[in-house]
Amino acid sequence: MAAYAGEVPADTVREDIRNFLTSRRASLTPEETGLPDIGGRRRVSGLRRSEVAQLAAISVEYYTRLERGNVHGVSADILDSLAAALRLDEVERAHLTALVRAANAPRRATDRDGGASHVRPSLQQVLDAMTGAAAFVRNAHLDVLATNRLARALYREALDTGEQPPNLARFVFRDPRARRFYRDWEGIAHDAVGSLRVEAARTPTNADLADLIDELATHSAEFAGRWDAHDVEYYRSGRQLFHHPDVGDLDLDYDALEIPADPGLTIVTYTLALSAPHAAAFTRLQESAELR
Repeated sequence: MAAYAGEVPADTVREDIRNFLTSRRASLTPEETGLPDIGGRRRVSGLRRSEVAQLAAISVEYYTRLERGNVHGVSADILDSLAAALRLDEVERAHLTALVRAANAPRRATDRDGGASHVRPSLQQVLDAMTGAAAFVRNAHLDVLATNRLARALYREALDTGEQPPNLARFVFRDPRARRFYRDWEGIAHDAVGSLRVEAARTPTNADLADLIDELATHSAEFAGRWDAHDVEYYRSGRQLFHHPDVGDLDLDYDALEIPADPGLTIVTYTLALSAPHAAAFTRLQESAELR
């Protein structure tokens, strides 16, 4: 498991790097990278190590060392070349950098910032002022820490779990209602796992996060399979498709806004999409929120 508590075991970090690089290499073909396919039987899916080394302009021996997780002293230029060779996107590049940083960092105390549990009163005031948007504050572990009235109406099932704080990843993977609530359950499941993997690399000694990941992997084969894929994701903006138990289908635009004054905390807002066909349902949701 790529989340771990206390001091970071060096072997675990190296395994994370190896699995990430191997999975990215396996996702590419010579044709996609402009390399000639010399034919013959390929014993590996995706690119060979020698092909990645060629694309990154480094020796095969050096790339093999990196893929084994031996990244001591690796330069930013080499990481940039490797990221370009593997066609990593912005999130994947940041994830690789975080893994390398964790591998090279001295042993340290347990990280806690990503699991912040306190919301300042002024943030609650900001949420309450958003009367036309559903809005909540979550931490990097996907715990929901504060909501406004419309968010409580929208996420009623996810919040009504008996646990404090409620956790969206638990809802997605352990509550059967989630598959009905999220019309694109596959997409939200991908985003949830990808977000947690980014955080696991950023705060590798966070015991609370390690416990959450272990719990989800133990109780959800869906989560375990997606975790092992080593995909990473930022939940930033887009359109989320819901089926609300009271008002029906809703197509809402979302934006995730990080809070610079509170590292690890994010305000997530949902507003009615301009072209959404469900304006009447959103109005009914607002009316129900006002009655609560």
